[in-house]
Amino acid sequence: MNSLKTTFSITLLALILILSSCQEKASKKERLKKTIKTQIDTIDGTVAIAFYSLSEPKDSLYINVDEKFHAASTMKVPVMIELFKQANEGKINLNDSIVLKNEFKSIVDGSLYSMDINEDSDDIIYQQIDTKVALKDLMHSMITISSNLATNVLIELVDAKKVTATMRELGAEKIEVLRGVEDLKAYEKGLSNSTTARDLMIIMKSIANTNAGNQKDCEAMIAILKDQQHKNVIPFYLPKEVKVAHKTGSITGVHHDAGIVYLPDGRSYVLVLLSKNLKDFDKGTVQLAKISKTVYDYVSSN
Repeated sequence: MNSLKTTFSITLLALILILSSCQEKASKKERLKKTIKTQIDTIDGTVAIAFYSLSEPKDSLYINVDEKFHAASTMKVPVMIELFKQANEGKINLNDSIVLKNEFKSIVDGSLYSMDINEDSDDIIYQQIDTKVALKDLMHSMITISSNLATNVLIELVDAKKVTATMRELGAEKIEVLRGVEDLKAYEKGLSNSTTARDLMIIMKSIANTNAGNQKDCEAMIAILKDQQHKNVIPFYLPKEVKVAHKTGSITGVHHDAGIVYLPDGRSYVLVLLSKNLKDFDKGTVQLAKISKTVYDYVSSN
């Protein structure tokens, strides 16, 4: 009888501890949400946030995740995924080289347009026009320094429609990759690449979980994303030992960052920060970086 009582007491104590732990975690989650909403209120613009713990999948936070945003350069991640997919299918070889051209067709009427070196984040690549450049090098420049010229060459190679179709296969239901960069005729007709925070979260999650390709390809994608040179949002306030595989994107009034954050203890999470209609771009950027720090503090303290 005493043995039965002891077992019952231990079980009851275990249940109490479990409930207490769950309540404490729920309380922390509520504080996280309140803190982030307060931070969002300091931004004059529209913000969306998707946080998903890869270590504890039930742990997530979604704010405006289905709001539509101009994708800016975040759409370069889907293009990278498509490049690896077509390479895996034998349609292209990433080690092959192509002659770099600065001439592209508008999706509106097929008329030709060229990229402006003054509008691009990569000016070095323009010195390589009319020379052969390896596809893998163009892809690396597209992601790490956000080269628009490299992006347009690669989008024409793999076909924007196929990029979007592959994103649908991954479960990203709203993202639209319609065209390359600086297609002004398309822009004037409202034909722009768009995304949601939810879809970018799904895409980053698929890379982290090796669903965006085979394990070798996904590891290669992560390595490229970790080599990102634009670091003023997600990684900005994080400790140096924290590694971030991510892709930024910005145009007038818009600043995004979407990535996978790797903690030294082996845990990881996906974070997507999207913004539009920013009245003060620099202030908005700082606040987004602070939101990233808030999420990191929450994860690292659990």
